[in-house]
Amino acid sequence: MRLRRSVAAVAAVLGLALVSACNSGNNEGQGEDPGLQKVSYLTSFNAFGREAYAYVALEKGYFKDAGFDVTINLGSGTVDVMKLVAGGQADYGIGDFTATVITLGKQKLPVTTVGMIHQRSLAAIVALEDGTIKKPADLAGKRIGDQPGSTNQVMFPVYAQAIGIDPASVKFVPSPPPALPQLLAAKKVDGIGQFVVGVPLVEKAAKKKAVTLSYGDKLPELYGNAIITRSDLAKDHPDQVKKFTEALLKGLQDTVKDPAEAAEILKKHRPQTDVEVATDELKLMAKFVQPNPNDTLGAVDEARVQTIIKLLDEAKAIKPAGAVTLADVVTLDLAPKG
Repeated sequence: MRLRRSVAAVAAVLGLALVSACNSGNNEGQGEDPGLQKVSYLTSFNAFGREAYAYVALEKGYFKDAGFDVTINLGSGTVDVMKLVAGGQADYGIGDFTATVITLGKQKLPVTTVGMIHQRSLAAIVALEDGTIKKPADLAGKRIGDQPGSTNQVMFPVYAQAIGIDPASVKFVPSPPPALPQLLAAKKVDGIGQFVVGVPLVEKAAKKKAVTLSYGDKLPELYGNAIITRSDLAKDHPDQVKKFTEALLKGLQDTVKDPAEAAEILKKHRPQTDVEVATDELKLMAKFVQPNPNDTLGAVDEARVQTIIKLLDEAKAIKPAGAVTLADVVTLDLAPKG
């Protein structure tokens, strides 16, 4: 009962603004089926090609086979996804693992991670070849367009330390994500915060080749997106969490094997999808999901998580140091093992 009251209290603090983020206009589900358990899911951000695996799991009946009637809603970034899951507005969501750890160092939301979508971080700064950014050191003194609170921005101080520049020397210009490629093409900013897999969309908008400064190149220890759920759900209903994770990862496996098919499925559910761009995104994403062919999908390594926490402590991304432990950020018993 105390846990339920705690979750309810978090929901109240989040307020109506968070509730509205999951409005019915964003819903994509399988329809009514009294024999299935209703579950709500948030993408990491919008419905770009990189999010196709959830729709593949939905379309191919993997969720239904596992006993779920899943409604997919559009997420708006890691921090918002965490808050919505914590407040009971969604049962599962996707968010960048590093950003999740940093956020939990600032506020103790009742969420945990139960598997990894990407074994390497997708976060990056993207510029254009005819611009002023060619290498990481060139970022000093530059203007970077990005949504406030985005994964790229939350993680940037850690990346800045890794490349040896002062994070304060880079100015982030608040910009709505849909406008980022156009802002870059118009040279109103020097670069933009973007996932590596977003490069095909940037290059199509700008009609130029991109320069990609991947955080993962300098910080190979970092995971990318993780599967997030409420702490009470993981504790009280571990079988449900395992079944949901397995079904989602089946969709991910099919997506990696056939990106073109996954892009077509995404378009069926999200008609605005550019199939060519989505396919290119998913082709790029494959090596982040399975850097090696024999890697276990979704795997979480305890020692690696400890290394990430230590790295963030040393970079002063978590204050005070030691404020976050492994148990605060992942439920190892429910996560696939490598």
